[in-house]
Amino acid sequence: MRAGAPAGHRGLFHEAAFYHSDEEFLAIVAPFVEEGLAAGEPVIVAFGPRRQDLLRDRLDEAGGAVAFMAGEEQYSRPATAIRRYRELLAEHVAAGAAQIRVAGEIPDLGVAGPWDWWGRYEAASNQAYDDFPMWGLCMYDVRLTPPHALEQVRRTHPFLATAAGHHPNPDFADPADFVRDHPSAWRDPLERTAPRLLLTDPMPAEVRAAIDAAGAHGRVAPADVRGLMLAVTEVVTNAIVHGVPPVEVRVWTAERRILVQVSDAGPGPRDPLVGLRPVRSATGGLGLWIAHQTCAYVDLRQEHGRFTVRLVAGRPET
Repeated sequence: MRAGAPAGHRGLFHEAAFYHSDEEFLAIVAPFVEEGLAAGEPVIVAFGPRRQDLLRDRLDEAGGAVAFMAGEEQYSRPATAIRRYRELLAEHVAAGAAQIRVAGEIPDLGVAGPWDWWGRYEAASNQAYDDFPMWGLCMYDVRLTPPHALEQVRRTHPFLATAAGHHPNPDFADPADFVRDHPSAWRDPLERTAPRLLLTDPMPAEVRAAIDAAGAHGRVAPADVRGLMLAVTEVVTNAIVHGVPPVEVRVWTAERRILVQVSDAGPGPRDPLVGLRPVRSATGGLGLWIAHQTCAYVDLRQEHGRFTVRLVAGRPET
């Protein structure tokens, strides 16, 4: 395995690796980490506890130089992962790093929520980290990852890694094209029922009051309710300012979760990756970034002549 990204490669070197056993996991990740340490490069890893322990045991004393991050915390939400990584990368670049190695694995989907927004995250990563000298190694256990997710991983990584080396990925697709071609397939079972509340052209304050009441009914954690109220405020304001009336808001409640749909008759943002980075544009962007930071799941969809944002507080039903 080489000691660095290809000569002349700048920005993000983004690769995926598929493994079938603990031994294969270590055969790919351990040399990646060890060579980075030998080269004096910052090395960051974000795995669940079991994978962290495997790697620590392999690295022995050298593991002390690695920045270990809890995978469940780092990958709680896609936009949060991007924000935290960018903050770390900026700190290392300011300290003079010429290359930063990051190895990570999205945790069990029961922890990280429905897969779809993680497919969008992997596509967006190609842009979100490309202004840093980052070598990103994304690990996927084929025994646990659903087949449709593995297919999307192959479409969102320009390179593939194995224990034998690193190779260009012929299946890689342009990130924006990928997101347009792969709308979220996830639907909350609640959507098959009548909403608890339907509001037409409401003001944000009216929607916040409805969410506050829904939180008490659904026994959702107060912090999650507050996050959803903030997100709904931003999304409804975006729909009023940038969308086309009528603006419709639907609210469902269930045990430990609240689902909100905000839709309008407009086309929605032009950028299919909007919301994963705090970018302002003529059609918004910062509000959707806030929503991605505060909700347990966010879905953007253009269908049936309307642009719809789905927001979940609590635990999404997978």
